[in-house]
Amino acid sequence: MATATPKASNVIELSSDQTWARMRVEAASAAAQEPILASLLHAIILNHQTFEAAISYRLAQKLADAEMNTMLWREVCTDTFADEPKIIESALRDLRAVYNRDPACHEYMQPFLYFKGYLALQTHRVANWLWRQNREALALYLQSRMSELFAVDIHPATKIGKGVFMDHATGIVIGETAVVEDDVSIMQNVTLGGTGKASGDRHPKIRRGALISVGAKVLGNIEVGEGAKVAAGSVVLKDVKPHCTVAGVPAKPVGECAEQSPAKTMDQGFNYDTYSI
Repeated sequence: MATATPKASNVIELSSDQTWARMRVEAASAAAQEPILASLLHAIILNHQTFEAAISYRLAQKLADAEMNTMLWREVCTDTFADEPKIIESALRDLRAVYNRDPACHEYMQPFLYFKGYLALQTHRVANWLWRQNREALALYLQSRMSELFAVDIHPATKIGKGVFMDHATGIVIGETAVVEDDVSIMQNVTLGGTGKASGDRHPKIRRGALISVGAKVLGNIEVGEGAKVAAGSVVLKDVKPHCTVAGVPAKPVGECAEQSPAKTMDQGFNYDTYSI
C-alpha cells in the first residue's frame, strides 16, 4: 500500500492553473494505484477539462436529492460560476489553504473529494450567490442541504472571503450578518452567532488571518481583529484587538499572538511569555 509523502515545511504556493493541473496528475496516479476508484476519479476529476466544470459536477453529485436532481444542481452551479468567476478563484484559494494548513492533507484532490469543510464552504458560495440574486427560497433550500450533508450551518447571506479553512467542520454555525474575511481558519464546533432575538446587524466580524479554535463561541455584533486568536472552548462577548489571544469563559486577553497570521500557522497554543488573565 502506498503511503502519503510528508509535505515540506516551506510549501510553494501554486497558481490556480497549477492547482488544477496538479489535481489531475494526483487523480491519474490514484486511479492507477487503486483501480477500484478509477471510475469515481474519472467521473469527478479526469473527465473534466476545467476546475469549474469539475466542482459543478462534484457539488451537484453531493447535493442531489429526491426534490432536486443532479442535473438541476449542476445547472445552478454552472450559472453561478459563469456569472461570477471570482467564486472559482475563491474555491481554488480555499483548496490551497486546506493543503497548506492541514498536516493530514497530502494532496490537493483530497479536500475536493473528501473534506466536508471544503465542500460545505463551496456549497455556501453558491447559496450566497443565489441570495444576492434574490433567489432566497433556493438559497435557503441549499443551506438546509448543506446542514444535512455536512453538519455545517451557514446562512446564505453570510459574507466569506478567500483562503478560508474550516477544519473538520462538524458543528460549525455562522449567522446571517456575520463576516469572515480572507485567510481565516475555523475549527470544528465553532459558533459565530447572535446573543438573542435582536434583528439587524447582530453577528461577529472575523478579520483577516484570525484563528477561531475548537469549540469557541463568538457571540454578538463584535469584531475579532486581524491576526487574532480565540482559544479552544472560549466564549467571546467583546471585541478582540488585532494580534491578541483571548481565552476563557467569558474570554479575556491572555497575551499577544506569537505570529502575524495564526490562521496560517494553526498554532492553537498561548504565548506563555505574555500569558496573563
